Amino acid sequence: MDEIERIRAEKIKKLLEKVEGDKLEIKIDVSDDNFEEKVVEQSKKNPVVVDFWAQWCMPCLMITPILEKFVEEHNGKFVLAKVNVDEARGAAQRYGIMSIPSVKMFKDGKVVDEFVGALPEPMVKEWLNKNLG
Repeated sequence: MDEIERIRAEKIKKLLEKVEGDKLEIKIDVSDDNFEEKVVEQSKKNPVVVDFWAQWCMPCLMITPILEKFVEEHNGKFVLAKVNVDEARGAAQRYGIMSIPSVKMFKDGKVVDEFVGALPEPMVKEWLNKNLG
């Protein structure tokens, strides 16, 4: 490979790394340690749907694929943050989680809407569309 090709390849590689680095994460796991940054602060730039769940909760396991499907379909219109209430007890307590699954929409650092329980897919879609505009 001649010098020009080598330089071109390096520049393309650096450009791709920068684009990947700037890419919005649309599905994230959140803990007490990073809740403020990953949910509250992020919601000031992009809506964040927070799914408070637990591994042992069957309705939680039913809603997860529905939420994941919609976050993929909306491709960056919102972020899906998963909060395991057994591991992030502080966040669960701070946001009054009494039943799970509990799903909350954060915008501008605040909860703007929420639902509790494993809603059917059409109702989740309607809830998202209402809140995303």
